[in-house]
Amino acid sequence: MQYEVIIAGFGGQGVMLIGQLLSNAAMMQGSNTSWMPSYGPEMRGGTANCTVIVSDGEIGSPVVPHPSAAIVMNRPSMDKFEPLVQPGGLLIVNSSLIDREALRDDIDVLYVPANHLAETEVGTGKSANMVVLGAYIGFTGAATDEIVKYAMAKKMVGKERFLPANQAALDIGIRMAQEYKAAKA
Repeated sequence: MQYEVIIAGFGGQGVMLIGQLLSNAAMMQGSNTSWMPSYGPEMRGGTANCTVIVSDGEIGSPVVPHPSAAIVMNRPSMDKFEPLVQPGGLLIVNSSLIDREALRDDIDVLYVPANHLAETEVGTGKSANMVVLGAYIGFTGAATDEIVKYAMAKKMVGKERFLPANQAALDIGIRMAQEYKAAKA
C-alpha cells in the first residue's frame, strides 16, 4: 500500500510539522517514507507545503504530481491542490478558513473546521494542524494514532506542556474521519 499526501497552507500553520510527524510515525511503524518540503518566498505568512509518501515498498521519487490525498489549510492551497488529487482520492479541507465547497465529485471531501474545533474543544487554535492530521490518519490508516502520538512526544522534547492539547486535537480529527466514514457507509 502507498499513501501520498500534499499538506499545504500558510507558513506558520504547522503544515511542515504534521508532515514530519506523519513521516516519522511511518518510519517508526516500519514503513518506507519520504518528506519533501516546499516554501514560498516568505516563511511565516507565505505559502508552504510538503509532500509525504508512506509505502510498504520502495519509493521511486519524492515528487508526486497527482497525490492520493491533499490536506489544505487555506483557500490558495485548495485552489492549487484540489485539481491534482487522483480520482477516488481524498481532500481534507480546513473549513474554518476556506470559504468554498470542493469543485469535484470524484473524490472524498472531508470538511474539517480545524481552527474552530481546536479553539473550542482544545482551547488553542494552534492545534488546528493536529486536527487535520488526525482526520487524515483516521480516514486512511497511513499510521496509527498511537505511533503518531509517540512521534509527537519525540518531536516535542522540551515542549511537553503542548502534548496534551496536540494529542487531544489529533483525537478530534480522528473522530471526525470516523464519523464521515460511518455516515458514508
